[in-house]
Amino acid sequence: MRRMPALAAVLMLVLSGLPAFAAQLKGVQVLAGETGTRAVLELDRPADYKLFTLGGPDRLVLDLADTRLASGFSAPPPNGVVTGVRTGKPEERLLRVVLDLQGAVKPRSRIEREGDRTRLVVELMDGQAVAQAPARTIEDVIGAGERKLVIAIDAGHGGKDPGAIGLSGKREKDITLAVARELARLVDADPGMQAVLIRDSDVFIPLQQRYMKAREAQADLFISIHADAAHNRSATGASVYVLSLRGASSEAARWLADQENAADLVGGVELDARDRNLAAVLLDLSQNATMRVSDDIASQVLAALKGVGKAHKPQVERANFVVLRSPDVPSLLVETGFISNPGEESKLSDPKYRSRLAAAIVDGVRNYFSVQAPPGTWYAARQGQLGGNRQHVVARGETLSQIAARHGVPMASIRAANGLRGDMVRAGERLTIPVPPQVAAAPD
Repeated sequence: MRRMPALAAVLMLVLSGLPAFAAQLKGVQVLAGETGTRAVLELDRPADYKLFTLGGPDRLVLDLADTRLASGFSAPPPNGVVTGVRTGKPEERLLRVVLDLQGAVKPRSRIEREGDRTRLVVELMDGQAVAQAPARTIEDVIGAGERKLVIAIDAGHGGKDPGAIGLSGKREKDITLAVARELARLVDADPGMQAVLIRDSDVFIPLQQRYMKAREAQADLFISIHADAAHNRSATGASVYVLSLRGASSEAARWLADQENAADLVGGVELDARDRNLAAVLLDLSQNATMRVSDDIASQVLAALKGVGKAHKPQVERANFVVLRSPDVPSLLVETGFISNPGEESKLSDPKYRSRLAAAIVDGVRNYFSVQAPPGTWYAARQGQLGGNRQHVVARGETLSQIAARHGVPMASIRAANGLRGDMVRAGERLTIPVPPQVAAAPD
């Protein structure tokens, strides 16, 4: 008997009045380890969900919209703080999963995707332990001493995804990995920076996981390396991209729907439904600051690349690249040249030329951080030792007193250095932060 096409099957369900569900819950795992208990829900595709806890007795409830149980589903045995798992249908198109618990927990959730697999992961943290966790200080956030800047370097494509292929057969995934490794070598040679390679072998990594790996490494900057292709084989030159506003707004919506991501924006504090507006404001502030820094660094990198050869476009470009969507890690994508152009394919295959490209990228990054170093970094300390000035780009909502406190200098000094008559500063304004001789460290 011939199988009915999937679309026809869906139409038959609709015509017959039966609901066609978007997702299926295939299984639930409850895992316990040294770091606590987590529940992993295996879905055949992403689903919108709500998560909340109940007391008397303690339970965690997950409501999955437009989802049904897959055929053969069975509840997992108790493990860790979970004493049982139940399912139900409080509404026609809503699947409810209830975890019975030994005690109160603080849940954190996230969606993980790998190929065709989708997982909803819920971390179950002891509620009392979370409540007693010490408050984070400014030093906890920005670090102390002279930490190195963490530069995450992403070699585009890889594994089953070769990327563009040149006329002589050179593959983009091989070119990008070679450039990324050389870039990492030069970054590590700088005393104020250290590199993290998102991939260091011929493996495929989903786009969203690439910038998440940068976040996990607490990167100060994410650079994605590519080698462009065009129908016009005469196209040449490097390009530098930052995220478009469209990409930022779509990612903001996804993050605000994820409890763990929303909590990340305020340093791990759990947000309930009443804090949704606060999370939206914090995400907007974070994204605006991140995109501004991305733009500034990209401009420096593009200027340095122009010293290697003609740029494809004279200005930094904007595009909705998924790998650039981190709301709190400045990110840029460098198209090192056109692999579809025989001349540039040859140059990109030359280790000496790739070294020049990598050196230019590092120069651009160094030029930015030399005048705009995050506090607590090696570069910030060197600014002080040289008795020079720092630069500060005013974020939305920042006041002059906050900026002065952050950099440890009097407000009057900032006013004098920038010719300010009052304490009003504008978002996006670049301020000179004077470093007085008495706070400058003695040279090595």
